[in-house]
Amino acid sequence: MSRIGRRPVEIPNNVDVKVEGTLIRVKGPKGELSWDFPSSMSLNIENQSILVSRPDDTKQKKALHGLTRSLIANMVKGVSEGFRKELEIVGVGYKVDSKGDKLVFSLGYSHPVEFALPEGVTAEVDHKARPMKVTLMSHDKQLVGQVAANIRALRPPDSYKGKGIRYAGERLKLKPGKAGKK
Repeated sequence: MSRIGRRPVEIPNNVDVKVEGTLIRVKGPKGELSWDFPSSMSLNIENQSILVSRPDDTKQKKALHGLTRSLIANMVKGVSEGFRKELEIVGVGYKVDSKGDKLVFSLGYSHPVEFALPEGVTAEVDHKARPMKVTLMSHDKQLVGQVAANIRALRPPDSYKGKGIRYAGERLKLKPGKAGKK
């Protein structure tokens, strides 16, 4: 039995969960999420918790068991608490401004780069922090992670000086520069 898949998903008091066939809907104070889970998995809701079970022990069913439980747990956590992803902008002259549902980056290019935030994602910019920080928040873990990856792709960290956009806490191994004449 999967160690992750057999753990129950606790449902907080302010979260409503409905299962309709293979569709699960989770609604809470931060938003609403739905997911069409694999038909081979079965869900049981009892005593404010969700139990995921599988029909047999084939390799594919074992893999889906833990995945299904993890995705449902992320949905419950997302609608009750939400998810955050922090990015750091490192480099002289590199900055970001928030304009409504857009982020406008100055990343050393000849033009400012505008990034439109998708619906369901909000951003906070901390101009006073050094390096400058952008915090992305959403109730959907996959969406906030993908938006963070798309923003990081605008200017990935340079491997020599470390300039660019990186995840908070990301450690870079910088390459040494050219050795001078002796």
